[in-house]
Amino acid sequence: MKKIITGLVLLIVISGCSAQKKSKSGKWIKLFNGKDLNDWTVKIKDHPVNDNWGNTFRVENGVMKVSYDQYDGFKEQFGHIYYKKKFSAYLLVVEYRFTGEQIKGGPGWAIRNSGMMLHGQSPETMALDQDFPISMEAQFLGGNGKDERTTNNLCTPGTNVVMNGKLFTPHCVNSSSKTYHGDQWVRAEALVLGDSIVKHIVQGDTVLVYGKPQYDGTDKWVKQAGLTGGTTIREGTISLQSESHPVEFRRVELFDLSKYMDNPVKLQAVIKELSGRKK
Repeated sequence: MKKIITGLVLLIVISGCSAQKKSKSGKWIKLFNGKDLNDWTVKIKDHPVNDNWGNTFRVENGVMKVSYDQYDGFKEQFGHIYYKKKFSAYLLVVEYRFTGEQIKGGPGWAIRNSGMMLHGQSPETMALDQDFPISMEAQFLGGNGKDERTTNNLCTPGTNVVMNGKLFTPHCVNSSSKTYHGDQWVRAEALVLGDSIVKHIVQGDTVLVYGKPQYDGTDKWVKQAGLTGGTTIREGTISLQSESHPVEFRRVELFDLSKYMDNPVKLQAVIKELSGRKK
């Protein structure tokens, strides 16, 4: 794995990856089919698995929406919708936009806030009152129309990562992205290579790189799940968030890189091919 990391660091830092329907090396997997949520599982805080409380997650006009029109207040009912399969090495593409106003009772930090959770735990293993899955969050933030606010940041519920050669333990860190105001669509990507490198990309530009995702042994939910702190995370679920502000997702696609992980030369070639695609 060290050879893979060494060979990919420069490529990962300088190139952005853009998803296309076809590739010489394989096909993109549509996680969201634009029709229904049959391949997804919902878990909302204080509700059992697959209780889509308030019809929070729904599909309308080919778009996956996170809505709160059936809520009488947010009441910290943070939610996530999980794809049915776990992945280890992949390029994930999500196109999102924020709409409308935050629901009453949502925390101030959650205005125009959502995200995609990487290497997450399964919803069936979460406690009833657990707010976020143990995972790395590629955090989506929308601008307020005037101030700078980066997106595809990193937050680490129950995890730590290595950044710039050192163990990074703060909960969140900003990326170097631009600010995206209003209701415009934004394309966010995550290149995840098992327990080695993770890269965040926005509109084709690399905005954050880190590696060696691992469990935080001091975290309440990690302890409750019986996980060992410091153990690296090689795979996990992918989920999208409900954090009190309406958000829409119109494209959720993945290119599986797992079969190339034992072949560094081929892996680099495939990543180079993907990074060379136009937006």
